[in-house]
Amino acid sequence: MTTPAPPIRKCPICRKPRVAEYTPFCSARCRDRDLVNWLEEGYTLPGPVHDPEGDMD
Repeated sequence: MTTPAPPIRKCPICRKPRVAEYTPFCSARCRDRDLVNWLEEGYTLPGPVHDPEGDMD
């Protein structure tokens, strides 16, 4: 009896197979695209709504 092959992990940006050098991405391009998304607030974390008027305390 053989064990099943592990699933191929895919790049979270383009869904191509990952490359060990750029894990969890497939290339430097996808790694850089992910960084830009974080820096330009393309990703957000859930949390309470920010009320700028309530910051006067």
